[in-house]
Amino acid sequence: MYQIGDYVVYGGSGVCQVMAVGTPASSACDRHRPYYTLRPLASTETIYVPVDAHVSMRPVLTRQEADALILQLPGLPECPVDTKNPQLRSHAYQESFRANDSAELARLLKTIHHKDSDARRAGRQPGKVDERFRKRAEALLYGELAVALGIPQDSVPQYIHQKLKAAGRS
Repeated sequence: MYQIGDYVVYGGSGVCQVMAVGTPASSACDRHRPYYTLRPLASTETIYVPVDAHVSMRPVLTRQEADALILQLPGLPECPVDTKNPQLRSHAYQESFRANDSAELARLLKTIHHKDSDARRAGRQPGKVDERFRKRAEALLYGELAVALGIPQDSVPQYIHQKLKAAGRS
């Protein structure tokens, strides 16, 4: 059970802080069930999640887990997305988000960056579907890494680069 003040990753909302545990005053909630009251760090909404619900919620990575993930980045395989059809590619990318797993998001980003690099080398612009999913994956992954590492989110790419360079893996 999560405690007040804990940081969790809640599905597509990203990192949230647990603000309360108990029966909320909201009339939309079942008064006989305890809920987590979550505040996403990237928005101003409030989310109520039943404590006993089977939802995609997990603790934020620890600093050690975040650093270990960063060091694994060069060796992570790309996602197997072998289609030029934007709808099928979008569906495949959505599966990575549904996993609610930071390593899966990193794999997705690696896949999209590689695809974007190939397009630029061929003189084309990256696709709109790829761009949209890249931004969303970066927001979710970098948001979690920022909390785990205790740094601002916009410093995460530089931190990753420096960590890999220091380890000789860039």
